[in-house]
Amino acid sequence: MSAPLSLIDVINRFIESDSVVLPVFNSASSRIQQEIAKNEPSTQVIEKIITSDQALATQVLKIANSSFYRGLNEVGTVRAAIMRLGIKEIAKVVLLATSRQHFKSTDKTINRLMKKLWQHAVGCAYGAVWLARHHTYGVEQSQVFFAGLFHDVGKLLVLVIIEQIKRRNRELRITDDLLLEAMDRLHAREGGKLLAQWNMPEYFCVIAREHHAQKIDEKNILMLLVRMANLVCHKLGIGLVHDPDLVLPATLEADLLNLSEIDLAELEIALEDTAILAD
Repeated sequence: MSAPLSLIDVINRFIESDSVVLPVFNSASSRIQQEIAKNEPSTQVIEKIITSDQALATQVLKIANSSFYRGLNEVGTVRAAIMRLGIKEIAKVVLLATSRQHFKSTDKTINRLMKKLWQHAVGCAYGAVWLARHHTYGVEQSQVFFAGLFHDVGKLLVLVIIEQIKRRNRELRITDDLLLEAMDRLHAREGGKLLAQWNMPEYFCVIAREHHAQKIDEKNILMLLVRMANLVCHKLGIGLVHDPDLVLPATLEADLLNLSEIDLAELEIALEDTAILAD
């Protein structure tokens, strides 16, 4: 009699069967990313892309008017939001608005974990950008933001796969520990593959695949920024991991990025403010 399959085995077999329905990268966000990459991006083009999708426009205005971004007065139009925040910042807002939909599930357990994953993704994205703004590392903030937001996309994919498996087997009962173990063991491999299927540049795929690697590529500043933001989120409990005893200034990432205790303390404060964006 053969031994029962582990959850990891079940997931791997499901993936190999080509039965997985993969999350799709939003076309509007992709078009805006392509526009801001131009030497002279067009405000009119970006406004048209956003306003052509009413649901997206509504989400963009909601985020632009959040306490994280809001000025003295609320903005009532997409054009006003672009003028206030600027093209590059509005691109981040669009990426948030279009990505949030992937982190929702009708399964209560999975939805709870997805919410924590989303909080962590947002925290890492803005944390990595905060570092890139406060120090001269020679990296594009838009790239830093994307890398931070999607470094753990493999965990999302594992949860999506488990949800699809549970739909086929209503009697299947999976504990939180098993879910966390599956995400930990499979997310790096599957995250890199998903970003490749989204036709993302290889450097983003590398971040997803190797952000937990024991040996650090000291020349990969994008990786170091994401790893550092990831550690700060872990210390603050933003996401699935909470390690309040983590000594951030003593980490190799902090040393390689030349970050002081004051830098890291200020980053912790800044990350606490990102919670509103993950709601």
